[in-house]
Amino acid sequence: MVQTKLPEVWQNRWQQEFSEATAIQEQVFAPLAAGENLVGISPTGSGKTIAYLLPLLNNVVAGAGTQLLIVTSSQELAMQVTEVARIWGKDLELSTISLIGGANLKRQLEKLKARPEIIVGTPGRLVELMDSRKLKAHQIKSCVMDEADQLLSQGAKPLLLRLLKHLNRDCQLSFFSATADQALTEIQEIAPAALKVIDVTAEDRSKGTIEHSYLLWPSRKKVDALRRILNQPEQRCLIFFNQVADLGAAEEKLLFHGLPVASLASDQGKILRKQALTAFREGKLVGLLSTDVAARGLDIEGLDLVVNFDVPPDGASYLHRSGRVGRMGRSGRVVTVIGEHQLRELQKTVKGTAIQLNEIYLHSGRFQTERPEKETDGAVAAPKPKKVSKQTASESSVLHTEPVKRSVKREKDRKRKQKNKGKRRS
Repeated sequence: MVQTKLPEVWQNRWQQEFSEATAIQEQVFAPLAAGENLVGISPTGSGKTIAYLLPLLNNVVAGAGTQLLIVTSSQELAMQVTEVARIWGKDLELSTISLIGGANLKRQLEKLKARPEIIVGTPGRLVELMDSRKLKAHQIKSCVMDEADQLLSQGAKPLLLRLLKHLNRDCQLSFFSATADQALTEIQEIAPAALKVIDVTAEDRSKGTIEHSYLLWPSRKKVDALRRILNQPEQRCLIFFNQVADLGAAEEKLLFHGLPVASLASDQGKILRKQALTAFREGKLVGLLSTDVAARGLDIEGLDLVVNFDVPPDGASYLHRSGRVGRMGRSGRVVTVIGEHQLRELQKTVKGTAIQLNEIYLHSGRFQTERPEKETDGAVAAPKPKKVSKQTASESSVLHTEPVKRSVKREKDRKRKQKNKGKRRS
């Protein structure tokens, strides 16, 4: 049991935050604590951050300089991991800083002078500081690659190779992701030593119930579907786009309709992205619009709905997007808005993932699984006509008698004028 291996100062915190350890937390604790190199694979939301942090933080010596380096695939994930590391590290008198691109370099250099024990960062900024010898990599005893498959797929492989050259040969390496099995060959190629692979995907029981649905909607009116979804009471929603341009256009339209939304995209600065994410977490926004930059590792408490504005580019992207809900036993729903001819494309995307798709409908501003009797705009049922009483019907026939007679007279006059057209007047 993980709980029994934790130091005394962590016992109360563990009991407050967790009921029991997940499969990945149980199985990687001893190997990481013993300094082994490994690849950890488990579903999204199964607690991988805690799985590698607790055994590695426990090996860090306070006041001995930087010993633990965590490399993340995005700025958002780096900030999240930094917060978790600070909370648990503070109990052991350990300090944590983040080194990410887009942030003030001078401030980061000032923080480095304080010799923090733990550093969390993105590849570009870390390599920049290592190349300029501002970050002394020879002191680092353990390095974690979080969301390793995305780090490699983003074209960051040359950066990772440069980073590894700065580390000592005996530095402990570990790689974590929900889909690391797809990049296992590449991971083994860049690792200088043999890696132990721990895959708990089949045995993990931490995932909650997630409903996977699709909503048929006219392609040109997809933003209208988002507007209706976001107007649902007490509903927060994380919406994913494939293209930044589509995200920006949708955000403008939703803001025009008075909906409190914000965006989280790669073309934004660190401050704007942090503000948007904080506002969403605090419930000040009903919708957060994002590209796949937010699909990896982010944990947003209380989130139960993810919407794909576009069909995800591949199965891995779909899994990571849907992993924002159903975390640590909670339930959730994933809805993909598709056009008239995109169902086959969506089915192809999730093929091989064991995901069962079902059609969902929007009716009276709410989701429902049964098809409405009559629909307008592709999903919303039209109101039923009111019943007309006998008295009203008789009154209506009287009221319409005169207009009908007049219309017949007008038609006769029109024909007579057409017949006499062109004749000279006497």
